[in-house]
Amino acid sequence: MANVRIAQRWERTKWFRQARFGMFIHWGLYAIPARGEWVRSVESISNDDYQCFYNEFNPSRFDPVQWARLAKKAGMQYAVLTAKHHDGFCLFDSQLTDYKSTNTPFGRDIVREFLEAFRAEGIKTGLYFSLIDWHHPDYPHYQDAHHPMRKNPDYPNDTRNFSRYLDYLHGQVRELLTGYGNIDIMWFDFSYNEMNGEKWKASELVAMARELQPHIIIDNRLEGSGESSGTILTADPTAYAGDFAAPEQMIPPAGVVNVLGDPVPWEACVTLNNNWGYHAGDRHYKQAGMVVRMLVECVSKNGNLLLNVGPDALGRIPDESVKVLEQVGRWMDVNAESIYGCGQADYPKPEWGRYTQKGNKLYIHVLEEQAGAICLADMAGKINSLRLLNGRSQVRLTSHWNVKEYPHHAYFFLNEQSCDNYPLPDEKDTVLEATLGEGTD
Repeated sequence: MANVRIAQRWERTKWFRQARFGMFIHWGLYAIPARGEWVRSVESISNDDYQCFYNEFNPSRFDPVQWARLAKKAGMQYAVLTAKHHDGFCLFDSQLTDYKSTNTPFGRDIVREFLEAFRAEGIKTGLYFSLIDWHHPDYPHYQDAHHPMRKNPDYPNDTRNFSRYLDYLHGQVRELLTGYGNIDIMWFDFSYNEMNGEKWKASELVAMARELQPHIIIDNRLEGSGESSGTILTADPTAYAGDFAAPEQMIPPAGVVNVLGDPVPWEACVTLNNNWGYHAGDRHYKQAGMVVRMLVECVSKNGNLLLNVGPDALGRIPDESVKVLEQVGRWMDVNAESIYGCGQADYPKPEWGRYTQKGNKLYIHVLEEQAGAICLADMAGKINSLRLLNGRSQVRLTSHWNVKEYPHHAYFFLNEQSCDNYPLPDEKDTVLEATLGEGTD
């Protein structure tokens, strides 16, 4: 069974491992206080005190078509929206609760509009769903690790019925997987302490999801967390181990593999600034060059990048995020071949950049200026042709006088006429395509 699960996981994630770049969208009531998606927990806000944000939720500038077009322009191949975050507020028209966007002054089913807009742009779609719920009366309150009322003895758990909560959780997942058409990804979050695995009746939950949408891929957080990947890295993964690992706010030092050394599908989920949900005071945005390098690093390690944006209370993706994603999109317009369908190369990481590879195409990502010719270690006689991706112009390998002492390596100049490499044609990442085989240009 273990080998069957691993094989099925590999087959289900085929498109995912081709796509490589996705958009994460964290949005909900927490965009109004604008202090991050964990504001209820961090500030110990009760349901009653949080209700004012529900009462005024009316994002008049929400336009999922604009979101989708921005994602497409950036080169993103899939997108995941928070259908429900930890505060329990639902962005879909759940029949199991009144705590939903359709009951606010806004009155619209945000999940449905998101799915329709992104599908129209040819972007695969996923839904994030929180396993925990700070609004539901049956979720543990006092002495829970994260509940806003965890330190308040006036919120005891004696009368709370966790089985009833699980029925609610499973029921809402069923709603999402039966009432909204094809869903490509179900992104559960999060497990902690004893709250993991079968505490969520995870086997039943995954069985239901697979029955309703057999193609769907699921992350590893029914048992894993940001701190641990769970059994997805073992030779005997559970039925709810997930189809891909989801390291958070970091890129693993090497490609993710299981104990047998077999590659495990994975994506790094990373914020564009320092918060998932909108934070009015957080202006520490990653620049486009850093995003490009993160993406290339993920792909060079057989992984994906899921990059987060947090729309504001009006429903607008912040201007800073839009600017960065448009710049990334301009880079992707030229260099997408080195990302989509690519993975770890057959050659080790060079000192000045990274490699990605697809079949006999080796993509050379030059990230740093070099003194002298750029060295392709141990590749002498292995390159049939070398081209810049931007414009497809030929780059000739060189046998310049000062590299003749190192005949096992191949070398090139980005500026052959002056025998130098600076400034780089693209300071974010200058990409060349090498066609591998016997012979040289």
